[in-house]
Amino acid sequence: MTTTTAAHRPAEPLLVRAGKAETLQDGPTSLITLLADAQATGGALTANRATFQEGSPGAPAHFHTGATEMFHVLDGALRVLVGDEILTLGRGDFLTVPPGVPHAFAPAPGGGAEVLVVFTPGLDRFDYYRLLERVHRGEATVQGIRDSSRRFDNHYVDSPVWSRALAGG
Repeated sequence: MTTTTAAHRPAEPLLVRAGKAETLQDGPTSLITLLADAQATGGALTANRATFQEGSPGAPAHFHTGATEMFHVLDGALRVLVGDEILTLGRGDFLTVPPGVPHAFAPAPGGGAEVLVVFTPGLDRFDYYRLLERVHRGEATVQGIRDSSRRFDNHYVDSPVWSRALAGG
């Protein structure tokens, strides 16, 4: 007999209508639209749309141990740290970041960005994004984010290269 978990059962087709997707504000200059979590895709992937206004700090340097993170720039330009290199992705560009590689991202200076972000295999990350919104609203603490690193496979690291880039260096 084969046993499957909720996150790894065979996936059914999933349609998320734009007007029905949950949108969260994780900071004063960014939104996350939840598209597909691991439970809805049989563990295959997790997807969201990240919208950054000009000046958004984006996501700090971090890595994942079990998932590849993919970025497809839908509009604007995205500055991305990959290891110790900073890349600028324009509209239509696509990047994959494998497990273990430190990365960070924010809109490129002078504009905003809209990005499709996909993780594979899927992670149950929607509660992580909801935690970010609660921190933004003052309903949770940054310590709660740190404490969730293992659960959400989001491990923050120090990156002098990224810090200099954000400071304009």
